[in-house]
Parts: sequence; structure tokens; C-alpha cells
Amino acid sequence: MFIYPEINPIAIQIGPLSIAWYGLMYLMGFIIAFALAKMRVKQEWSPIQDNQIDDLIFFSVIGVIIGGRSGYMLFYATNALIEDPLSWLTQFPQLWTGGMSFHGGLIGVLIAVVLFSKKIKQPFVEVIDFVAPLVPIGLGLGRIGNFINGELWGKPTDSQLGFLVNGVVRHPTQLYEAFLEGLVLFIILWVFTVRKRSSGFTAALFLICYGCFRFLIEYFRLPDDHIGYLAWGWLTVGQILSIPMLVIGFYILFSSKIRKNT
Repeated sequence: MFIYPEINPIAIQIGPLSIAWYGLMYLMGFIIAFALAKMRVKQEWSPIQDNQIDDLIFFSVIGVIIGGRSGYMLFYATNALIEDPLSWLTQFPQLWTGGMSFHGGLIGVLIAVVLFSKKIKQPFVEVIDFVAPLVPIGLGLGRIGNFINGELWGKPTDSQLGFLVNGVVRHPTQLYEAFLEGLVLFIILWVFTVRKRSSGFTAALFLICYGCFRFLIEYFRLPDDHIGYLAWGWLTVGQILSIPMLVIGFYILFSSKIRKNT
């Protein structure tokens, strides 16, 4: 087993100003996405131009931040939202303190890409196919940020991959997700898009792979304390939210195949 090193979540402290590793992971993710977009835009079938990448990243950043935070409030703080819905509007800091939701961030990015696609007058599906391979590295870095923060640990384990945390050896599910949803998913999508693919296939592959990886890792990850398991002693909110991704992904693949064969 490994021993968790208790990393300081604050990377830089200058007087009252503190910069967290988690925030730096997000920043690095967007920088890498920008660099990857610069590479992808050179493909002859790219739906966007080099001078439009800045706007694409800007729209995506706004979508991730607003969608991720709003998604957490909606999916993981539902009871508080129902009990006092106006608090999220009247207590402004509520919007910026607390967790982030991947699924909320995904919805935010989808909305952002819809708006961006209309701005540049390109089909939404073509643009989202372009964006999909840019996302996984940022996801992986975000999970490393969770690891540094010492959050989202997994169940107790006797595996040699486990980390000793507060006297208990646990699955490092943040690192599992960083590996599968970050590195592995990036390699799959990047290799898949070396040549032009049918419209929607790249986005579908992203949805299916992420949905499968997240559903699997949730078996090893502890649910949020204030929510727990939803059913059967293992079903989590993360798994419920991943099911629509799988359904939509397979629907895109099968519907495209049917249209191609008719």
C-alpha cells in the first residue's frame, strides 16, 4: 500500500491571496485544451478556424464553471435547494463555494458549444465532435486536484494500490478516474480522430467510454456522506447521471448506422 502524503491544497500563498492546486488543475486543463485545439484545427475537415479557438475556449470555460457549480447544487445539494431555493440567489457566495459536478459541467459545455456553433455558423454536431477529444486531459487533471485535496476517496481495500488515509487503507478512486477518464479516454478519442469519422461518432464514443468508466469506478468510490447510496447498497448519483450518457451515446451510434445502411 501507499501512504497518503497529506499535500497542502494551497499551491501559492501571497499574503491574503491563496491559489489552490485544484484551481491550477482547471487552468492547466484549459491551457492543454487550447494547445490540442491548435493541433486539431490543422485537419482539413476542422469545422472551426484557427482564429476562432480563443472564443471556443472562452465559451467552454464559462460553460464548465457555471454548469459544474449549478450541476452540483442541483444534483448533490437537492434537499438544500428545495428547502430554501432563494438562498442560492440571495446568498451570492453560495454560487462559488462548494463542489463541482462533471455532469453539470458537461451540460454547461454543451450549451456553450450550441451558442458558439451558432456564432460561427457551423453545425453543432461537427463542433462537438471537434471538442470531445480536448476534454479528457482536463478531466484527469481535475481528479488529480481531488487527490491533492484529499477528497472523493474510495472504499476500504487490501489492494496494494490502496492508500493509507487516517488509519484506513482506501481505493484512490480519484487516481482511477484520472487514469481512465483522463489518460485512457484521451488516447482513445485522439487515435480515433486521426482521420475523419462519421458525424456524431466522436461525441458518442466520448459519452459511452466516460459513462462506462464512471459507472465502474463508482463501485469503488464512497458516495457523498449527505446522500449515501440510492438503492441496493451500491447505486450512486454518479451512476444514475451516467446512464443517460450511455443511452444517448449508443442511440447516436445505432441511429447513424441505420441511416447509413438505408
